[in-house]
Amino acid sequence: MVIRCGWAGDDPIYQAYHDTEWGVPEYDSRALWEKLILDGFQAGLSWITILRKRDNFRAAFADFDPNIVAGWGEPEILRLLDNPGIIRHRGKIAATITNAQAWQRIEQEQGFDNFLWRYVDGKPLVNHWVTLADVPAQTPLSQQVSKDLKKAGFKFCGPTIVYAFMQACGLIDDHLVTCHCRTSRTSG
Repeated sequence: MVIRCGWAGDDPIYQAYHDTEWGVPEYDSRALWEKLILDGFQAGLSWITILRKRDNFRAAFADFDPNIVAGWGEPEILRLLDNPGIIRHRGKIAATITNAQAWQRIEQEQGFDNFLWRYVDGKPLVNHWVTLADVPAQTPLSQQVSKDLKKAGFKFCGPTIVYAFMQACGLIDDHLVTCHCRTSRTSG
């Protein structure tokens, strides 16, 4: 029997995401931006909703190419608000455009990947949680990253969203100590 983190449950989509993506260190700037945007869209919803719509999001947002999205405006916002395949929230859609512009600035200055990975000295922070109840919703680190992202012009990136993002992208390894992914990806 495969032992996973309890949140993966019995849903095959969740299990596949848990086993192949969640917590795997991501070093690609564009992929990091996509995951941050999707975590922002998830706010107030369940992650499974986003996973089920992820292909629709990719199609709607030019495969999450921030260099394309950064040039969008009201016509694209209206088009996206009419797209039933995504989360139709004006604020989150507008924030995606703003976030693409902020991404461009950071990417040009230092690389978005470098901007993020410097918080953990380039390697995942490994936690040793025994139960899901042990895992925090946010930490002082996610609060600092959130603050710095907002200072750089990002929106929909509060400390809880940022912590979930850091877990998803492997900056933080929060697989429970009993999870099969933890033992196959970490030594601690």
